[in-house]
Amino acid sequence: MSKAALWGTVIILLIIVGVGAFYAGMMMSGGQGGGAAGGGQAAAQNMTWTPPSKIKAAWIYVGPIGDFGWSYMHDQGRKIVAELYKDWLETTYVESVSEDKLPQTIDSLVSKGYNVIFTTSFEFMDKTIEKGAEYPNVIFFHCSGYKRRANVGTYFADLYQVYYLNGLIAGALTKTGHIGYVAAYTIPEVVRHINAFAIGAKEVGEQLGKDIKVYVLELGAWFNPDKARASAETLWSQYDVDVLAYTEDSTAILQLAEEKTEAYLNGTADHPLYVFSHYSPGWIYGKHAVVSGQIVHWEVIYEDILAKIKAGIYTPYNLKNVDYWYLLDSGAVDLGAWIFSNGTVMRINPEIVPILKNITVTDKLTGKKMSVYDLVMERYEMMKSAKMSTPLELPAGMQNLIAQKPSIKVDGKTIQIASPFDPFTGPLSGYKKDNPSQKVTVPAGKRLTHDDLWSMQWFVDWVTYLGKGG
Repeated sequence: MSKAALWGTVIILLIIVGVGAFYAGMMMSGGQGGGAAGGGQAAAQNMTWTPPSKIKAAWIYVGPIGDFGWSYMHDQGRKIVAELYKDWLETTYVESVSEDKLPQTIDSLVSKGYNVIFTTSFEFMDKTIEKGAEYPNVIFFHCSGYKRRANVGTYFADLYQVYYLNGLIAGALTKTGHIGYVAAYTIPEVVRHINAFAIGAKEVGEQLGKDIKVYVLELGAWFNPDKARASAETLWSQYDVDVLAYTEDSTAILQLAEEKTEAYLNGTADHPLYVFSHYSPGWIYGKHAVVSGQIVHWEVIYEDILAKIKAGIYTPYNLKNVDYWYLLDSGAVDLGAWIFSNGTVMRINPEIVPILKNITVTDKLTGKKMSVYDLVMERYEMMKSAKMSTPLELPAGMQNLIAQKPSIKVDGKTIQIASPFDPFTGPLSGYKKDNPSQKVTVPAGKRLTHDDLWSMQWFVDWVTYLGKGG
């Protein structure tokens, strides 16, 4: 037996031992507990389903795998699990699939015998549910959506905590107080990332006497390098931004930022354009401009899902409650600008570290004075080391419960469940994206729930939504 197969077998055995009792109850009940969408079969069907000896899994991507962003990192995850489980897993992918082409793409894959299908874009949600009903014996998992049925689960590796950490750094680095954000689409996922970034930037920036403003331009595309570059140029030239984050899947913004920052270093520009890479570690494209960024490890989720399918824990009849929402503590996301060949991570560009270490702020939780660098690392450890909050796959109701009870008391001792800190804790105020006159208020001490974050369509007050650009 190969090492990969042996490791895969160990994982499956551990999963069976660790969660078998929970899923036995779930299967006996037909998986009919609370969930977002309908579906489900009789318990007898759950009991008689046998995992195929060869699992054939297909990934459907909204962009090209060479985008260096969303689709690229999903495909990195596919490659890793394909090697890990190669004795029983066969994989394929289809790239650059539009929403209207999704049904025929699924039809083609099912006709070729693929029995597990991952649809990896928000706009694929409704058609995945429709095809799930059409092919009830095929297992589907949809990434970034909220609708489920008996044979359609959902999953997501969320970056809002990392965006908050990037925001702390942005608030320290900006000289103008003007920070930019290029957004592919302003769906709830992207809006909460923008807000988390803005919350971090203000937390540090206002202590340094800066009037932090975050300007957002929306592209209307996940992958459009020309529009992304043009939007970043607009934010640089018309809004005087000197720090930038983005949700777009090319390297265009990284390369533009490097050009601007090199011009500053050469004395031909008034200020640099620092940037945070998105999904993939982008330091190689901007060794002076890329400060840090968000890194995603989809393989952490794919490893778990596929092992449970192979173990018979997941079936086409019990997925309506299965919802992965992995944060920093899961290992599926991380803070970083680069991953070296030995696996170590460059959290922050070494050129920037001395700057952050020489800027002092006050930790609002403890009142202690510390460098911005130490504050970032402190918050990182707080959120990464939450002991019990990583859901294996939880319906939203349980995720809400955990968010509202980050710790509990047992025998007089405090047991930490989730992170003692979350950036989306009031007081916060903002406005509805589509109706700016409608105000939003989060009271002091209230921590927003999974549902609050998942449906977020409002901006904090210091974000200016500029609409479509590029």
